[in-house]
This record gives sequence, C-alpha cells and structure tokens, in this order.
Amino acid sequence: MIFKAKKSLGQNFLVDKNILRLIANSTRIEKNDEILEIGPGTGNLTEFLVKKKPKKIYLIEKDKNLVNLLKNKFSENLNIINEDILKFSKNSFLNSKSIIFGNLPYNISSQILVKFILNKNKFKFKKLIFMFQKELADRILAKVNSSNYGRLSILANWKFNIEKIIDIKPNSFLPKPKVSSSLLIFNPKAPLINFNNPENLEYLTK
Repeated sequence: MIFKAKKSLGQNFLVDKNILRLIANSTRIEKNDEILEIGPGTGNLTEFLVKKKPKKIYLIEKDKNLVNLLKNKFSENLNIINEDILKFSKNSFLNSKSIIFGNLPYNISSQILVKFILNKNKFKFKKLIFMFQKELADRILAKVNSSNYGRLSILANWKFNIEKIIDIKPNSFLPKPKVSSSLLIFNPKAPLINFNNPENLEYLTK
C-alpha cells in the first residue's frame, strides 16, 4: 500500500533499510524490555523492532489512516495507540524497561524532547533513541561557550548522557526532506540533580 505523506504532520518516512537496521541495533534489546515507538508511520522501523522480540511493543501514531495501515500490516499483537504524543499523558505502561524510539517530525521534535525531559507525568523509561533535524541535534549536543549552546543544550544535558550515532542524508527518506538528520541516544543520568519544579529551569533558559 502506498501512503502519501502529510506535510502538515511533518511526515518523512525513513525507507533506507540499512539505516533502519542500524537504528534497531543501536542498543541492546533484551527479552524483558518493552518498546514504545513514537510516530511509526508506515511501520518500516517497527518491522525491525519486531524481529528483536521484546516483551511488548507500543506504537503511538496520530494519523488515523496510518493506524489502520499498521493494524493491517502487523499480525503480531502490537499495542497501537491513536493519539498525539504531545497530548499523551498515560504512564501506566512505561517502566524502567521501556526503550523509546522516534523518528520525530521536525516541526514538533523539540517539544517532544522537552516533554520527556520535564517528565511532568512521571514517565519511566530506560533510554530514548530519537532522530532530529541535524541542526537541532547539533544544538542539543552543543558544549558550553559554543555558538549552538542554548536552552535545549542545558535541558537535555541536565538529565541525559547523549550520544550521536549517525548523521542521515535526505535520500534515506520519502518524501526527501531538504535537510540532513541525526540519530541520538539519551541515557538518563544517575544520580540526577533534582529540582522541585523543573519547569523553572525551562522558564529560565527560555
């Protein structure tokens, strides 16, 4: 089935199987781990994650048409949630064994990251594996006193140890975006310097 990407939802589907395989192999997935994939789209990465045989796989997809496509595509017992990740507040299925993957829409990727950083709903997870527009990834990774250092650098590095895995060229996607992307892994820091109101850190850095 051919699905036309919606520009309004920032849909660019990753189709390069070598990159998809690399993402699925970017971290060890054990049999007791649970996967949450944000914006699975047409399920290209999902296919590789299913092969890892985690305990459970959850998919959060805003586009109702894609939800129907995913239900038809996968015979496995996947948990498909038709909801906007920015409005998603349920945390009952996330735990310390949850690994969260996301080829994030460029237009809301920073908002999604901040949602997991501030973690107002007490989401529990093992790590985040997110893809961003390269320019944004460079800002997240920026060091103190560098030109890219700013709000996202401070927020992300407060809570995570961050590693870049690879830069990804536009021709790995359909439709092809105008910019390159970067794959980052976020490992929660332990121990973490806690704030009573982490929102204040976001306010100050704004």
